[in-house]
Amino acid sequence: MSSETTLERAIKDANDGKLNAALASVRFLIKRKPQDLDAVQIFGMLLVRAGEMQQAIYHLGKAVATAPNVTAYRNNYANALMQSGRAAEAVDQLRKVIDIDPNYLLGYLNMILACAAVGDSLGGIEAGRRGLELRPDWPELSRNLASVLKDAGRVEEAIAEYQRAVAKAPKDAGLRSSSLLSLNYPDFPVEFVSQAHRDYAQCVRTCYSPARTDPSPDRPLRIGVLSGDMRTHSVAYFAESFMRNRPQGCTLTIFATDVARVGDEMREHIRSMSDQWVDAIGMGDEALDQAIRSRNIDVLVELGGHTSGGQLPALDFSPAPVIVSAIGYPNTTGHPAVGWRVVDSITDGSESDALCTERLLRIDPCFLCYSPPKNAPEPAMPAADGPIIFGSFNLAAKITPRSVALWAGALNSVLNSRLLLKSKAIADPGSREFFLERLASNGIASDRVDIVAYTNGLQDHWNLYSRVHVALDTTPYNGTTTTCEALWMGVPLVAIEGDRHSARVSTSILHAAGHKEWVAKSPEDFAAIASGLATDRDRLQTLRFGLRSALKASVLCDQVAYADRFHAALRNAWRSWCASSK
Repeated sequence: MSSETTLERAIKDANDGKLNAALASVRFLIKRKPQDLDAVQIFGMLLVRAGEMQQAIYHLGKAVATAPNVTAYRNNYANALMQSGRAAEAVDQLRKVIDIDPNYLLGYLNMILACAAVGDSLGGIEAGRRGLELRPDWPELSRNLASVLKDAGRVEEAIAEYQRAVAKAPKDAGLRSSSLLSLNYPDFPVEFVSQAHRDYAQCVRTCYSPARTDPSPDRPLRIGVLSGDMRTHSVAYFAESFMRNRPQGCTLTIFATDVARVGDEMREHIRSMSDQWVDAIGMGDEALDQAIRSRNIDVLVELGGHTSGGQLPALDFSPAPVIVSAIGYPNTTGHPAVGWRVVDSITDGSESDALCTERLLRIDPCFLCYSPPKNAPEPAMPAADGPIIFGSFNLAAKITPRSVALWAGALNSVLNSRLLLKSKAIADPGSREFFLERLASNGIASDRVDIVAYTNGLQDHWNLYSRVHVALDTTPYNGTTTTCEALWMGVPLVAIEGDRHSARVSTSILHAAGHKEWVAKSPEDFAAIASGLATDRDRLQTLRFGLRSALKASVLCDQVAYADRFHAALRNAWRSWCASSK
């Protein structure tokens, strides 16, 4: 068999979910032909898909060292560096790629994200613009450019770029997913956002043979979880409760499509909960469909929706009789194979039924369960003689004009108060001025704002809460992990109730935590609640050292009760399918 045939078969095997076979065949080829650089770099790319980053970088670097002017080799090497968290080195390699060939489009495509990863959003945006000058019809360039614009908080520009990308490739499910995620950030009418999600069905392939299993309504269920976030990630922490606490006889198979860094403790913790773990890294949609279908999964819980961790195209052929969307995405999926969605009566009142393509499973009182970090430091108060500090550690994309207007009301109601923002994107020089201007236009002068880009690990991140008196939520896309973290660190959080799921998540969390009084109904109410908390130092001290124990005892952290509600909802969805299958 020729080298070319071996490599083609290996790539096909990898796409079909046979990654180990692909690696074995290329490894054997390299032993026979160590100078075959195409084989060496394909082997490195397969190692990336397997999560073997150190070995991948070694082999890809070897190809670059031997043939330094081959742009494809250097580009793949840069990708591996990027995925290993070595973004600065990736930028250096991509600059060399573009120097070698200024028309090499993949160099610009990857430079967009690499620049953003090192805190240079302007550099990423410039790379995107230059790439589009060379090839304006390539939707992938628009997608990456839009992603950087969104992460930099320039959401309106991002949406416009996404729309251009979708117009170039209307059937591209990944493009449309990225576009839909961005629609959750601004204040677009809920009906418009709902219809945009319904339009996603245009990307879904026709299903001729949906999976069927034994339709016995009360037998133990084979539950599957499909996620690209089964590692140290907020989705994994929120999903932990229902995965660990299962009804007797129920089996759990986890299909993990993400690459986790070596030594990721959460990854191993979740793996230990499962009856079966399927490494689905790099699987094509059809291979993933077959992996799920062949295991006779009764109820498949997808945790990503239209986020980067989502795998909706793999659901096009309905690989399980019941497919439920939960936790990871704050809106309807619009996917016809996803029949149910887990919410609660606060996030999704009766008016939400008409806005969603799924049937809503309301697991009151809260659709989430917080699994607190085991190693977070004890809460600590800010300096007693310092000014009142309001804080937000949310993503830049969530800091909308309306969020800033709400915060301005809070700051302007407390003399000499300050605002602390923790955001890598906002600290980026290219984004800092953008946000400082947005804040200034609402009366928050730049000299009242402190911006923190990085913390040296989670301990420093949690310790940063000791500088904050009162946390301020974002709207219409609330915090979730940040909301829970603030409460766990003894910091009260003020939210405003909105008109959609994403704008009611903090409302649901605060109700479950026993502090519905921190939920505002209007901007004036928001300012009053924030100032009332901020100016009562005795109350702040009591909360700082008592909120954690109260939270731990609340329904928000009752993992067993939450799991019971979650699995009861899955059972109801299953029974509904069984009844319809007779």
